[in-house]
Amino acid sequence: MEKIWLKSYPPGVPAEIDYGQYKSVGDLVDKKVVEFSDRPAFHCMGKTISFGELDRMSRAFGAWLQSKGYGKGVRVAIMMPNCLQYPVALYGTLRAGGIVVNVNPLYTPRELEHQLKDSGAEVIVILENFATTLEEVLPKTPLKHVVLASLGDMLGLKGLIVNFVVRKVKKMVPAFKLPGALRFNDMLAESAGMGLKPVQVGHEDIAFLQYTGGTTGVSKGAMLLHRNILANIEQAASWLVQGIGDERAMIITALPLYHIFSLTVNCLNMMKIGGMNVLITNPRDIPAFVKELGKHPYNMITGVNTLFNAFLNNEQFRKLDFSRVKVCVGGGMAVQKAVADKWKQVTGKTLLEGYGLTETSPCASMNPLNLEAYNGSIGLPMPSTEFALRDDDKKDVTLGQPGEICIKGPQVMKGYWKRDDETAKVLGPDGYLYTGDVGVMDDKGFVRIVDRKKDMILVSGFNVYPNEIEQVVAMMPGVLEVAAIGVPDEKSGEVPKVFIVKKDPSLTEAQVLAHCKEQLTGYKQPKHVEFRTELPKTNVGKILRRALRDEKKA
Repeated sequence: MEKIWLKSYPPGVPAEIDYGQYKSVGDLVDKKVVEFSDRPAFHCMGKTISFGELDRMSRAFGAWLQSKGYGKGVRVAIMMPNCLQYPVALYGTLRAGGIVVNVNPLYTPRELEHQLKDSGAEVIVILENFATTLEEVLPKTPLKHVVLASLGDMLGLKGLIVNFVVRKVKKMVPAFKLPGALRFNDMLAESAGMGLKPVQVGHEDIAFLQYTGGTTGVSKGAMLLHRNILANIEQAASWLVQGIGDERAMIITALPLYHIFSLTVNCLNMMKIGGMNVLITNPRDIPAFVKELGKHPYNMITGVNTLFNAFLNNEQFRKLDFSRVKVCVGGGMAVQKAVADKWKQVTGKTLLEGYGLTETSPCASMNPLNLEAYNGSIGLPMPSTEFALRDDDKKDVTLGQPGEICIKGPQVMKGYWKRDDETAKVLGPDGYLYTGDVGVMDDKGFVRIVDRKKDMILVSGFNVYPNEIEQVVAMMPGVLEVAAIGVPDEKSGEVPKVFIVKKDPSLTEAQVLAHCKEQLTGYKQPKHVEFRTELPKTNVGKILRRALRDEKKA
């Protein structure tokens, strides 16, 4: 496909990127922590650490790994929320030549056991709040070393208070037994005098086993090579820094760093440009989150649609000063027009939608930062990235017609760890990744997602896309959240059903159906409405349609 999107690129964004100046992600870190030594790198719970401090502590972590006999390629699991220990373990592992295995702290024992066994992780760094989960499965895993972190470890004297509150007052640390586990601070003290030995790591070595697919089947580890990550860092930086000019970046990091979006766009990208991550450990506490926002002159923020929606429904948020904010990016799920429009009204800033997958490290497309209003698209393919839209026969569709989005670029994964069968299903012989998302590209190169192929509702032979229904229902002032799925119907095979969390308690089914009748053609209109107090979501706030469908099958 001709790269028609290049003509729509904002000024300053290159058509191609070069990541050859770094041998590995560890090499990038080695250079940047020296270049930005005095700058603040991470802030969390009132404590800030500089790039220089991060350099010292991550070197110590890497040296500790080496002292235990772990060499290049060792898999290190990190099971923590957003806290200061996370970047220390992350960068320490990469600088020692290891492979990072990010683990969702809210995993069940079954999910944790699968990921640890599948990845072959020998070391885990885990917040003590989740130690009971590990205790249950530890004997069945290949783990040899456990490093236990506490929320207050790196907070100085305040940390003693934090740990007391977390352990004794809020009782958030259930009793556990992990014989032989080493405390995080003790590990750093033990390795402080050790030197980190250089390791030869190159572009084709694995940097991350980033697990995905847990909501659609057995979780698989996407093998993200150092070149995949380096390329995506350059792609994201070439796009985003245009929005802040000469300002030093300060980004609000609410999405967990173990999630690929936050990992690359926030954590790794700020390492490249010398920006600071403001880490939010508990983004679900919106009042406390809003209070934290008021303390920082941030100029960038990322999140998912549900987070931005929650902000907009908080009275204190609407009173904040947004004059320093330059870049607002939504990803992970579709940004709804109703939310984007209200965001612009409240903050004066455009909420920009980006798109990517774990398998693309993740950034694949992005809307121009000079976009004046929500346009319903996922933007333009990133530099050095190609999009093809293909039909079920894997042939390109004509421009303007819906087809499966297929992506080719240096950020596309090598494949799934030890799963050649699953890799073959998504990676074509021509190097394109088949995403499972159905999209349409216009004559300017902007792509609009019409939905996931598996989420499509088939009504009497007509394709109905849940996103369209959700966008329409979300326009109603009385609606807080909405999800649409297809349910069986004797006459038409399937009909749409919507699940709604009310913002206005007086909202009725009749009002919803009447609104949809005005906005949607007959076969697209929901035939059923169910009100809920909440909708099932992933840990990063993405609404799970599959969970709703599975309920109906049970």
